[in-house]
Amino acid sequence: MTKPLTISPSSLSLMKECERCFWLTKHKIWQRPSSPFPSLPNGVDRILKAHFDKFMRRGELPPELKKNGLGKEVKLFTDEKLLALWRNNRKGLEWTDEEGFVILRGAVDNILVETASKKLIVIDYKTKGFPVKEDAHEYYQNQLDIYNFLLRMNGYPTEDYAYLLFYVPSEVTETGEMVFDTVLRKVEIEPTIGELFFEEAVNLLKGKCPAKACGWCKGI
Repeated sequence: MTKPLTISPSSLSLMKECERCFWLTKHKIWQRPSSPFPSLPNGVDRILKAHFDKFMRRGELPPELKKNGLGKEVKLFTDEKLLALWRNNRKGLEWTDEEGFVILRGAVDNILVETASKKLIVIDYKTKGFPVKEDAHEYYQNQLDIYNFLLRMNGYPTEDYAYLLFYVPSEVTETGEMVFDTVLRKVEIEPTIGELFFEEAVNLLKGKCPAKACGWCKGI
């Protein structure tokens, strides 16, 4: 049996940009050159997860969530073993098409639980070097839709919204500590869009290489 192709929210973003680049990359024929990815966001992400986990073990919300209006209506997801799996980039949340041809995999930052309904709420950390614009959430819409699709397909009901928590550097204190402002954005989600996106990717990968090329894959 042929090994399934693995896709992620980031590779699906590539599909939206150029179907041919996506097809060539996932079939391991050619890969679009990528820019060097700075290590700082990964380091911040690691620290934030540890920071949130400390409060989760205390049964509390971190101050940046309280500051941005969240309270007793939500709590942090407490199944540490399961959360560690969902955060793992090589495992994460997975769903496979009926024929086992494509695996969709996504790794979350964290999960909240709605106190009354017990439904899950995805919360994703983002680091910005400039003030957060009103439409900043739009860039991450597909990512959030896909995470919620994956959770629901794995049997975990979710609320019809998710959160983006932005960290923006604001100043450096006299003793050298960097201070971050935080902005919490509530984003309406639609898991069926994530499902349609996945189905589109599966059908594309099962077919022939798209003929329409962009500036990157032209001539390949």
